Amino acid sequence: MSLELHLTGKTAIVTGGSAGIGLATAKGLFKEGVNVAIAARNPEKLDKAVQEISALSNAGNKVIAIAADISQAEGVDKVVATTLETFGQIDILINNAGSAKAGNLLDIGDDVFLDAWNLKLLGYIRLVRAVIPDQIKRRDGRIVNIIGGTGRTARPNFLPGGTTNAALLNFTRGISKELAQHNIRINAISPGLTETDRAKDLAEQHAKLANISVEEYRAQAVKLIPLGRIAQPEDIANLALFLVSDLAASITGTEILVDGGQTSGV
Repeated sequence: MSLELHLTGKTAIVTGGSAGIGLATAKGLFKEGVNVAIAARNPEKLDKAVQEISALSNAGNKVIAIAADISQAEGVDKVVATTLETFGQIDILINNAGSAKAGNLLDIGDDVFLDAWNLKLLGYIRLVRAVIPDQIKRRDGRIVNIIGGTGRTARPNFLPGGTTNAALLNFTRGISKELAQHNIRINAISPGLTETDRAKDLAEQHAKLANISVEEYRAQAVKLIPLGRIAQPEDIANLALFLVSDLAASITGTEILVDGGQTSGV
């Protein structure tokens, strides 16, 4: 038996879609016949991503790039308005844009917290609020928030990111009940250590805080993963595709950890 996702003809927004998990997810959706709007702040990276995605086999669907700052309300409005103008509907939202700096509490100011909250927390919330009117009207919607394991397992040197992720888990679970009555499903994926440029930057920051080399930091991190491997962006993308398909028709308000078994507890 083969698993058919039946996503052909749908339209998706993928934020942070120019690299890493976002790009892998955009590629996966495009190969399934989905029209994809990728959003990010860097126009050059977006153009390169569009070329990579367009080169994949497709069913006549299209990909567009939208340069926008998701930390600003007008950036969110631009992404949603452009997608609706181009494709006429928004079936799928993959919230993936966002990053936070590592640092000891006494060494970071309010601006570091505010940057993380504005980009990821408010960015995700604003995007959900912006896409659901179209989804409510059509009684069909699928949303995936890419969050992170620090939302449930706090790290003392990653408080801006951890507080953001914890708030997003609460938001995802809470809003799922409100959206369910409109046949809109929203779920969260929390990746552990994943092979992305963002993770490499964080590794450098954490290594500096611990006064060790990046190689030593990565080796220590891998030892904490029971499966003994760093996740690939495609691992996250494959799960996201499942969650936005009708194969996951009864799943909403759920967080799925993709961390190689690192997080313990029930």
